Parts: sequence; structure tokens; C-alpha cells
Amino acid sequence: METPGNLFCVAAPSGTGKSSLVKALLELDSHLAVSISHTTRAPRGQEQHGREYWFVDAAEFRAMVEHGDFFEHAVVHGHQYGTSRKAIEARLAQGDDMVLEIDWQGALQIKRLFPHAVLIFILPPSWDELSQRLNRRGEDRPEVIARRLANARTEVAQARHFDFVIINSLFETALFDLKTVVHSQRLKYAAQQRNRSQVFAALGLI
Repeated sequence: METPGNLFCVAAPSGTGKSSLVKALLELDSHLAVSISHTTRAPRGQEQHGREYWFVDAAEFRAMVEHGDFFEHAVVHGHQYGTSRKAIEARLAQGDDMVLEIDWQGALQIKRLFPHAVLIFILPPSWDELSQRLNRRGEDRPEVIARRLANARTEVAQARHFDFVIINSLFETALFDLKTVVHSQRLKYAAQQRNRSQVFAALGLI
């Protein structure tokens, strides 16, 4: 599917700082919008329905899958997550740039549907640091943290399939790297041709 808007998929193991980086990016870039995913897990901390996620029960999620409402959906840490088809299609067709906070399975599914989607993987600086961050959050029981760390081994191994890799050792540096990826993508020839087609046509480039 070719659209004038750019699609960025950001994936990372739990505790790497993905959500904080995307939130900070959105505050700096008014031309970027985030897609809110649906999930069957319960809200954590200060999360609100319709802000961080659309929180739905398993029956509603299954019905949405059957109706073809999702571009992609996957099981992550025992819970279902899905990306709304309607919301993404409409925004990209209008020329808006979208960012998805997504797991690696969903990102690879999106890439098959949108070949020009940009996949960005956030890595922790070390396994010890990732463990400390998960424990500092104070949101999960020890057995849940252990499962997240075990799953992170599989998740990190998928980084080789992504277009860009950012190591979140220092938050400010990682945020700068993320901004750089977004800006660089917008300046690529193919992206400019899709988004500024009238200019390209006037110059005889289409």
C-alpha cells in the first residue's frame, strides 16, 4: 500500500524505554501522530483507556479479529495486542506521519503490508541495566519480571530484521537518534515523491 504519509514502527523489550521515547518524540514533532493499539491486558499505573491503549476484553478482541479490524495482532507476554486498520489507513492517506509502538511480531507483519514502513528497534545497553529498569518500575511481581527478561532474549534477537537500531543508554541521546531517523526518512527520495507529488510532477520527475 503506497500512501503519502510515513509509517514508523518502534519495537523494544519491556523496560527499554520505548514508550517514554515515543512520548517525548511526539511532544517535539507536531507532524507525527501515534496510533493507539488495542490490548486485552489490564491498565498499569496511570494508564488510561484511549490514551495509552484501548483496553478491551478477550471476547471483544476476538470479534475485532474476525471482522478484520486489525492490520496486525499478536500475543505478547500472554496478552493480545492489535493495530487498528481503519485509523492507520485514514491518517496515512491524508499524508500524516504515524508512529506505532508495537512488538517485533507486529512490526514485521506491518512491513509486509507497507514495504515503505520504517522499523526501529530500541535496545537496552545491557541485560543488567534492563533488569534494573524493570525492577525500578515497581509495577510487576518478581515472576512477571523474570518472564519479561526471558522473553527479551527472543525479542532482542529480532533486531537484525529492523531498519534502524537505537541503544537507549542515555535517554537524551536515544531521543536525538530517534528524531534523526524520522527526519531522515522524510527526506528520502521515495518518501518525498509520495508526500510532495505535485512538486515532483511540476519538475517532471513523475
